Formats: sequence, structure tokens, C-alpha cells
Amino acid sequence: MKEKDIQRATSQIVEDVIDKANLKQGAIFVLGLSSSEVIGGQIGKESSQEIGEIIVKTILDILEKKGIHLAVQGREHVNRALVVERQVAEQFGLEIVSVLPTLHAGGSGQLAAFKFMQDPVEVEFIKAHAGLDIGDTAIGMHIKHVQVPIRPLLREIGHAHITALASRPKLIGGARAHYPQDSIRSRENEKDKTTTRKNYQIFDS
Repeated sequence: MKEKDIQRATSQIVEDVIDKANLKQGAIFVLGLSSSEVIGGQIGKESSQEIGEIIVKTILDILEKKGIHLAVQGREHVNRALVVERQVAEQFGLEIVSVLPTLHAGGSGQLAAFKFMQDPVEVEFIKAHAGLDIGDTAIGMHIKHVQVPIRPLLREIGHAHITALASRPKLIGGARAHYPQDSIRSRENEKDKTTTRKNYQIFDS
């Protein structure tokens, strides 16, 4: 898969997930990334720093324009700690831990985050508003309750399977309680209807 193809697919997926998750300025967005899976290898076995840099830089450029914070999850070798900007760690009261990522402990995504962020630090835990998982890295532990699965516009980048999560406030109360409309599901359903209409138009033509 060529660099431009990876950039294009990443951009389309991230924009789609941000829209479906209804993310606002100031939200935190988690990225889990297996560059090995993107190039067709087994997770953790064929890490590619180049692929990590392409994907992380693409996502950072999108999120920075929207005022959304990126957190890049590391591998289990660093206890799935996350790279964020120091300002984000201080703003949200996140515990900074002492570790430096390598290609095979932390991963290509974290190395790229250290390269492209202004003042990167590692934090132990986070409660993000949404996230993207490229290559089945398992990001659920870092998404706040209640997690809502998002079906991305594209299901793969290269050979890597794509999943995504949003979150919504917990529903509380008893039988008399009333709840606002689920904005995530309503936005996703509307986008699905639009996509279906476009597909029918293409088929009819």
C-alpha cells in the first residue's frame, strides 16, 4: 500500500469516526496502532517506523485543527501506557510515568508521537472520549464508560482490521426517568442511510 493510499484511508476513517462520535473541541482521541498488521504481518512482529509516522502524522494534523487531543497507546510491554502532550496530562490530571518507547516496546505509533508532538510524555491511564484501533490492538481499557462501537467508513488500512469506539454518558434513574436521544447512534444511522442512497444511485446508473 502506497504512502498516499495510507494517508487517504486514515484521513477518511478519522474524519468519519470524529463525526459519528460527535467529538467536540477538547475531547481526547485514543489511537491503537499495529504497523505490522498494516503491512500484512503479525501484530508486534514486523513493526514499521515509517508506517507509524505516516499514520500518526496524518491523524495529528486532523485533530490539531479541530482542537482534539491525541493519545497514542503503547503495547503491553509498557503496560499499554499512552503518549500525550504534557499540557494534556496536566490539564486532565493524568499520572506521568517514566518510560521511553522503542519500536518493539511501545511501538511505531508511540515513536511517531514522540517525534511529532511538541512535549510528549507517557501516562499510565486515560479516559478518552473516542478512539481508533488499527490492527486489533485493544483500546477499550482507555475509553470512558459507556463505550459505543462505531462502524468505520472503511474496515481496513492496508491489511489491518479497523474498529472504533465512542462513548456516551451513563443512563441512570428508574422507571420514571427520561433520556435524551442517543446522538452517536442517530448520527451513525443517518450516515448509513446516506451511504445506502448513494450506493443505490450508483447501481441504478
